[in-house]
Amino acid sequence: VVKIDNHPKARPQWGLNQADIVFEENVEMLTRFAAVFHTTDSDPVGPIRSGRKQDVDLLESFNAPLFAWSGGNAEVTKLIRASTMVDLSHSSANNEGGYRRESSRSAPHNLLADTSKLWTLAPEGAQPPQAQFIYRAADEAIPATARETGGAKLTMDGVKVLWEWNADFSRFVRSQDDKPHVDIDDVRVNAANVVVLYVQYSKSGYSPVAKTKGSGEAWVFTAGKLFQGTWERDDAAKPFTLKDTAGNPIKLTPGNTWVELTRVGKGISFLPGTDPTSFTYP
Repeated sequence: VVKIDNHPKARPQWGLNQADIVFEENVEMLTRFAAVFHTTDSDPVGPIRSGRKQDVDLLESFNAPLFAWSGGNAEVTKLIRASTMVDLSHSSANNEGGYRRESSRSAPHNLLADTSKLWTLAPEGAQPPQAQFIYRAADEAIPATARETGGAKLTMDGVKVLWEWNADFSRFVRSQDDKPHVDIDDVRVNAANVVVLYVQYSKSGYSPVAKTKGSGEAWVFTAGKLFQGTWERDDAAKPFTLKDTAGNPIKLTPGNTWVELTRVGKGISFLPGTDPTSFTYP
């Protein structure tokens, strides 16, 4: 798992389209990404920034993941090092993992690493993560409870996010702050699935802390369809459970998934089957 910067000076980023799962979390009036790599490498990946208190609970279900981050304050550093995550911070990696500064960017928005080299720092006996979601089989029909959707707009802290369904591409494509979100290769950031989880945020100093244990409202976008439902998670060691309004498990399309950890009360704008660019942000 790599903590990736979303400050305007950090854009475009490396590795967002190669990640299997990306969590977007609120930080200090901005967002940051926790990009999970399991099947594909990104050399390089970044820009890499600091960890947060909320990362400990959020990522525990990945079974002692390798955690690449630039560092953090004393409290956060203590929590992460006491957690099940494997600390691969810039300082702990001892100049391994491919960490270096990108000369075309200014610090602190220029720290990169290589996932292929980070893998070599895994402790002996490290195990793969448990499945985080349930997926449809290739010949499995989408339930009738799903609705047609053109996408959605949502408001994170300091960032306006638009996801649009691209039928030709069979994926959702992302914009932020009214501009197409592209990676370093000028490829639109895209996902097979977008999972919007409404979570409560508390505060630790100046930093928001997403409460990812409990339950709440969920909106799941997959295969051009929308499910309304709930998320549940009573133990940080377990993945999120997604259910539709009838209580049935929501199955995703095989492929990469973005999870938006949206603040309760921020709302979401969508109209089934309607171009999401035609309506306002919540």
